[in-house]
Amino acid sequence: MESSISSTRRCGACCRDHGQLSNADWQHRYDNAMTGWDRGRPSPILSRWVESGDLQPCEILVPGCGRGHEVIAFAEAGFTVTAVDFADAAVQSLEKELDRRGLQANVVQTDVFAFCQSKSFDAIYEQTSLCAIDPSQWETYQQLMACWLRPGGKLFACFMQSDKAGGPPFTCDISAMRRLFEEPTWQWPDDPVAAAERVEHPSGMHELAYILTRKESEQ
Repeated sequence: MESSISSTRRCGACCRDHGQLSNADWQHRYDNAMTGWDRGRPSPILSRWVESGDLQPCEILVPGCGRGHEVIAFAEAGFTVTAVDFADAAVQSLEKELDRRGLQANVVQTDVFAFCQSKSFDAIYEQTSLCAIDPSQWETYQQLMACWLRPGGKLFACFMQSDKAGGPPFTCDISAMRRLFEEPTWQWPDDPVAAAERVEHPSGMHELAYILTRKESEQ
């Protein structure tokens, strides 16, 4: 078996005592084919970022990876990839596909709010995790991503644009994202409007894709 399921440790100040999302709720969705977020293949923005050279092989984290279509694509492209999800069905599906293809990835079964490792990552691919988290926990999740990512590292983010009330998915309005991922921790493109890439979703919704930089800590 090439892939592995790992346990994690808490990372001190970064991890707080927040109520965990319900494993049973997400497992119920998988068991009843209520997985409308799942394209069944990697997002098209991933190949565009790779082909443009914006995203090159590195140590990358995929939180809330689901069945891990992007994890498979990263592993095939030579990335050292760590994938996090806590739904049994998602982890088992990803492990099975990695084994079938003879690929290697570090698959961690845990709540994203409990995840941390001693090393930091060069990049994070954020697609379906933030929009599945209640907005009351977004600030903590943002702080965790800053903890996971090395200074100068890149956050490749697909912010879901939903016109439905409530969630998940919760809509990640760009004005709210600008407030959430703010200076001095994060650097946005000089012209965020022009830099946004629209990514259509089979659900009828769409995402706005951005590349943010984790800024160097100020001395």
